[in-house]
Amino acid sequence: MLATVTVGLDGSPESRAAAEWAAREAKLRGLPLKIVHVREPAPDPLAQAPLLGAETEQHWTEQIPGEAADGLRLRHPGVEVSSEQLSGRPGEVLAEAANSAELLVLGSRGLGGIGGFVVGSVGLSAVARAGRPVVLVRAGEQAADEHEMDPAGVPSAAAPFRPVVLGLDTDHADDTLIEFAFDAAGRRATSLHVVHGWFPPPYYAYGMPASPPLYEALALSHSAALADVLRPWRQKFPDVEVVEESRYGSAAEVLLDASRPASLVVVGRRVRRDPFGAHIGHVTHAVLHHSTAPVAVVPHG
Repeated sequence: MLATVTVGLDGSPESRAAAEWAAREAKLRGLPLKIVHVREPAPDPLAQAPLLGAETEQHWTEQIPGEAADGLRLRHPGVEVSSEQLSGRPGEVLAEAANSAELLVLGSRGLGGIGGFVVGSVGLSAVARAGRPVVLVRAGEQAADEHEMDPAGVPSAAAPFRPVVLGLDTDHADDTLIEFAFDAAGRRATSLHVVHGWFPPPYYAYGMPASPPLYEALALSHSAALADVLRPWRQKFPDVEVVEESRYGSAAEVLLDASRPASLVVVGRRVRRDPFGAHIGHVTHAVLHHSTAPVAVVPHG
């Protein structure tokens, strides 16, 4: 089956922003775009209500995706666009749709009280379950937001892309995650900023007095570990400029700080076989809720 960029669309402004981002990504990757609309069956009493009658249902399952597809074809010439209607629990259905796609794109509900995403249960469920990368795009995201200022100081989609930022745990560095980030930077002809946050082990932090030489040695050790992980990837992607940053502090805070000027933030999600269900790590969870740039969550072993 031909790979696609798949986007979940429910007619909301945030899902429409996600669809525009997905169309731009499909063009970057040379892939078709598939719009998926999920109809969640209403309980029997509500299904009989006039508001949810046959005419309304037909509008949501046919007219909205169809109109969206027509608009995307006009605004993104050269991108093949199709649409599909599915039924079931949106988080589960979208996660399943992701498994046959190159990546899944979803919208967030907008900016939260302290800035960043307000990620709903559907988005979190899809991120936690999908076996392929999932990108969350905030409401109001515009193409120009991912680019540098033009010579006149105006945001412009014709200007170069802002950097791609990768949050990396050097103790669990995964090839799938790193390759996704390098590939994203390469397709955008921009730099890759790789960020690693670290704290000293508890026996250093609590069992020994503060020692500047000790912390300096730890910092050098973490920087060397980051360089070692990235060395073969620099060789594989020689055209991608790489900026390495290993910093003392919370991984989530360090990554969020680095993400402010980013066009895309890439984080990982370790796939765990847990009897209590799928989980999203605390760093990824924090980035999903507070990054102002689109966030790609890449599942890995």
